[in-house]
Parts: sequence; structure tokens; C-alpha cells
Amino acid sequence: MTTPSFESLSVGDEIPSLTTEPVSRLTLALYATGSGDHHPLHLDQDYVRSKGIKDVFAHGMLGMAYLGRQLTQWVPQEAIRSFGVRFTAITQVGERLVCTGKVVEKLERDGEKCVRLELTCANEHGEAKHKADAVVALAG
Repeated sequence: MTTPSFESLSVGDEIPSLTTEPVSRLTLALYATGSGDHHPLHLDQDYVRSKGIKDVFAHGMLGMAYLGRQLTQWVPQEAIRSFGVRFTAITQVGERLVCTGKVVEKLERDGEKCVRLELTCANEHGEAKHKADAVVALAG
């Protein structure tokens, strides 16, 4: 990974995107095991049907994890100063997620040169599932 420098970036620059494989039931089972979130909404088709829902759906935090992966493939984890995510829509089984981001501000915070990013995790049709904001510190 080559970390970008503060000087090399401009407002409006995009960071490298991340595209996932389609979310599968296996993805949900593995995420449930790793996260400890075994809620039946994400795993039990009989349960969700009894609630009038067609199928299980992804954990909200799964999309956040993909955005975190996108961010840490661009800068080292220790460069992240803040990372907040808002969930905007349910991710269905079979959807491929595309994480994108762009620089929206260059600033100095606590003596560090930083950029603020807006990130989006959307399905392949462009429906936003998560909106995020992050601040990362970069060398000059």
C-alpha cells in the first residue's frame, strides 16, 4: 500500500473503490460467527417469513465493515482519526456492494494535516445502503 500524501490530494479526488462478491447466506453465517450477532433476522428464513419478511438480510455492520476495509486498503489503520456510518437501506442476499469515497475537505486538526472523506456503500444498482464520514491524517 502506498499511502497518499496530503499535498497530492485535492477536494473531489476519489479514493480506490471496493466491490464485494454478492452477499450470500454463507457471508451472513461467517459474519454472525465473527461478530457474535446471531439474530435470526440475518440467519433464519423460517423466522423472517413468520414476520412477513421475504428473506434474511445482511447485518448493518457488515456494510460498515466493507467501508472500513476500503478505508484501510487506502491508508493504514493508525491514520484514521474518525469513522462514522449511517445505515440507509437493507442489504439483501445476492446484492453485490460497491464502496466508493471522495475527499470533501482538507484541514488541519490538532497539528495534523487531514482529509475528510464521504464514503458510500451501495448495491450494484446505485442504491445507497450506508453513508459514512471519515477523517484521516496524512503526511505532507
